[in-house]
Amino acid sequence: MHHFIDRRANPKGKSLGNRQRFLRRARENIKERVDQSVRGKSIQSGSGVPDGGEKVTIPSRGLKEPRFFHSSKGGLRRHVLPGNKDFVVGDTIKRPQGGAGQGGRKASEEGDGEDEFSFTLTQEEYLEILFEGLELPDLVEKATVETETIGTRRAGLTTAGTPNNLNLVRTMRNSLGRRIALQRPTTKSQRDLEEQIAELEALDDRTPPQEDFLEALRKKLDGIIRKRKVVGYIDPLDLRYDTFVPEKIRNSRAVVFCLMDVSGSMQEREKDLAKRFFLLLHLFLERCYEHTELVFVRHTHHAQEVDEETFFYARETGGTIVSTALEKMKEIIEERYPPDEWNIYGAQASDGENFGNDSVRCKKLLLNDLLPVSQFYAYVEIVDEAAEMLLNNPEAGEDLWQNYREVKAQAQHFEMQRVSQPGHIYPIFREFFLPKVKGAQYAGS
Repeated sequence: MHHFIDRRANPKGKSLGNRQRFLRRARENIKERVDQSVRGKSIQSGSGVPDGGEKVTIPSRGLKEPRFFHSSKGGLRRHVLPGNKDFVVGDTIKRPQGGAGQGGRKASEEGDGEDEFSFTLTQEEYLEILFEGLELPDLVEKATVETETIGTRRAGLTTAGTPNNLNLVRTMRNSLGRRIALQRPTTKSQRDLEEQIAELEALDDRTPPQEDFLEALRKKLDGIIRKRKVVGYIDPLDLRYDTFVPEKIRNSRAVVFCLMDVSGSMQEREKDLAKRFFLLLHLFLERCYEHTELVFVRHTHHAQEVDEETFFYARETGGTIVSTALEKMKEIIEERYPPDEWNIYGAQASDGENFGNDSVRCKKLLLNDLLPVSQFYAYVEIVDEAAEMLLNNPEAGEDLWQNYREVKAQAQHFEMQRVSQPGHIYPIFREFFLPKVKGAQYAGS
């Protein structure tokens, strides 16, 4: 019997089962199942993915790899069998019929079946697949001087440096190579000679051959000690230091405004869908862009900037005046986020209800004040589950929707969609944040 054992070291980040290679091979099936799981997932806190990972089940087709195995038919085999009552030495045993073993499968009476394979994706792997290919649209650098910082980067190794930059691995590798090349005696060889000399010196009556051998051992020991002093364990030539060079780091800064209607017309279902969209957005931005700030604005008949906890879970309600949220966004931009230094993005969720003629004011605020300084603005309208007509007919809708349609006709970087159930959130989220053509600008500028 032959055993094939792969003893090649696994690269960093890969498990013994070549996990990363498996994920690449089955990525299409995994991506499909992750998309399905997030549509029905209740995202109540954080990422919605347990710290221990997310269990994913995919079809087992295409997952098998070539392998060596022993055929159950043919060949000359020798077996050691225990004693029995049926056979004696010299008897011939018939070959089992139908292959090895007595196992089998029973047919199903109905339906087609397919074997499935279940495994657990880590939180990092799950989120990487979930947000694959997404980015903030049209993210460009602004105010390079203001956002420029000085950092350091690795620039190889050098033979001089400070002790805290000493590269121990490379230093010891050089030391070992030098000691092998110069044949530096080991500590064990010196100790063995000293023990032999001590044994001979302990003899009271040494013969002339023993005296000669003792003298030879002493000379050999002197040579070993002298060579160990000349060829040191660590030599200045072995030392290697990590070297770093200064580097200018340009940071593109982005701020994302999350605007949500929490008025009385927004029932618990509508608020839950809005929270799902913003939680997904929040997770995506925190994962993909380190230098991105989030501003949470919730509104009824008046708007206020709040923290994340209040934005998602506070129970305050009231009337509906959407323009107050847009005015609050404009006010915050003027106070803290100069457009020439920040990439500004807006995301708004509402049920489409608005007070009186306020929708016209919303259109003017967007066209005149917000969109000219924004890179991208997304509007999500949450409609009733029974309103399939609204989902399939973008021309129908309340006054706010109609005014926003006029905004969309004039601004390429304004997007709007409707949702009615949790399964709609992830598809429109991907539609909003798939890479867009760079340089989309406000049509009126």
